[in-house]
Amino acid sequence: MLLQESHSVTFAMSCAIVGLSGCAYFYLSKLLDNSVIISLFNAITVRHLRWGFPNCFNRFRKLGYQ
Repeated sequence: MLLQESHSVTFAMSCAIVGLSGCAYFYLSKLLDNSVIISLFNAITVRHLRWGFPNCFNRFRKLGYQ
């Protein structure tokens, strides 16, 4: 962090100053390509036109997606 380099503060203090948690600073996205989820969602919504989000979400879970 630039704040740590220019001033003598700890990592926790520099995160508190900018209002960021340490977990958010080190977060890395696990799924880079959403095309699988998008195509699955499109297939489910085409087949079940009247389903809302809760039903689609439950179907995703039953298919093994988290």
